[in-house]
Amino acid sequence: MNTFTSHRRARGSPAVGQDPARGTDTQVAGRGVPLAQSPTRQASDAAAEALRPLVHLLLGGAPPVRFEFWDGSGLGPSDGLGTVHIASADAIRRILWAPGELGLARAFVAGNIEIDGDIFEVLRAMDDAAPADLRWLGLRALPAALGAAHRLGVLGLPPPPPAEEVRPPGRRHSPARDARAVSHHYDVGNDFYRMVLGPSMTYSCARFVEATMSLEDAQASKHELVCLKLGLDHRPGARLLDVGCGWGSMALHAAQAHGALVVGVTLSAPQVELARRRVKEAGLENQVEIRLQDYRQLGGKRFDVISSIGMFEHVGASRMAEYFKTLHGLLNVGGRLLNHAISTPDGSRIGRRSFIGRYVFPDGELLDVGEVVLAMQRAGFEVRDVESLREHYSKTLHAWVENLQSNWDAAVAVVGAARANTWRLYMAASANNFDKGDLGIHQVLGVVPDADGHSAMPLTRTGWC
Repeated sequence: MNTFTSHRRARGSPAVGQDPARGTDTQVAGRGVPLAQSPTRQASDAAAEALRPLVHLLLGGAPPVRFEFWDGSGLGPSDGLGTVHIASADAIRRILWAPGELGLARAFVAGNIEIDGDIFEVLRAMDDAAPADLRWLGLRALPAALGAAHRLGVLGLPPPPPAEEVRPPGRRHSPARDARAVSHHYDVGNDFYRMVLGPSMTYSCARFVEATMSLEDAQASKHELVCLKLGLDHRPGARLLDVGCGWGSMALHAAQAHGALVVGVTLSAPQVELARRRVKEAGLENQVEIRLQDYRQLGGKRFDVISSIGMFEHVGASRMAEYFKTLHGLLNVGGRLLNHAISTPDGSRIGRRSFIGRYVFPDGELLDVGEVVLAMQRAGFEVRDVESLREHYSKTLHAWVENLQSNWDAAVAVVGAARANTWRLYMAASANNFDKGDLGIHQVLGVVPDADGHSAMPLTRTGWC
């Protein structure tokens, strides 16, 4: 997928899940089972008083939202935006053994922490309150966590990490490890994604041309924008390669609306299964082929145009040059590439000890759009257009969270509370980061001109604006 949690940060500090102390992005999960309280604990040692120094350290002072603890005590306003429930003292033990973001991530995934109220507003309030430069706050919070655990009588060995945690083995961005990382994120189950994504089954930023447009119509609008930028409206029967084709939505749109001959590739077996079924149901077997294949294994195939929508985040900075060189080599002269990807200023690698890195997008990387343009040009593309859809992605994520919450019981029945809570948190936090501009989303259009510089591109953008 295409959406990541990132953090407000000082220039040059870690981003997108690297900050070890960004607790404000990891405060949601199902309620856990409280530990038995120490029989020697005094009334003055209520959880709220014991944990006050830690909460104030993480949030830069008094909390802007209510914090309620397993013993019934609480901190913060009772009439605010919402409530963060610390449902079990296991949360403190997890933070002790993995200070900062990883401990907090394990706590919410395990069900020790949850949020009541508007999750977007609660996360935003905590993020706004937290100190701007939290690079070392995880370690600085350790004494406060240790003191609270001692005072509450909950010192002990760490609970085991939740089963949803993953650390893919092998060389980073090798084909085998990439396949494992993709499988962790996308092989959650087609039924779950259908509840979240809706009928379009499109896991990327939609395009809301009108404020009242439905999510399904906005996704069709995005697919049509890609088709027009690739010039498919003027080239019936053009050969399109859709890299990271997901459940086949872009392939189906291009074939139905413009008569394209499409090859879609993905590393997710469940996506292939459903995409092939959708192609068959649409009667497009002669136009659309869906493959379980790495883009690096296409060999000598040639295409007229290539779309890459929401896949580039899995490529990584070290493989970016190879990626664009490979795609350039698959295109005929005059061919076009549309690269649609999340970006962030200066780029960032998802930390191995972060919430996103362990539970959502292992090995994910977000690159600076300027670096993307430079890499495309070095690979031989002439870059002809760059467009930001940042605000559209926030609207998309709000729609996905609403879908998930509307289908909550069914989603939990399919994937479990831990994974459902993980997706709710990461989508809500990502929406907030698109709103703030910490995350961006860009479509970059490149063309392969002939030896004389002819590009066959239109003179203006009127064909797709």
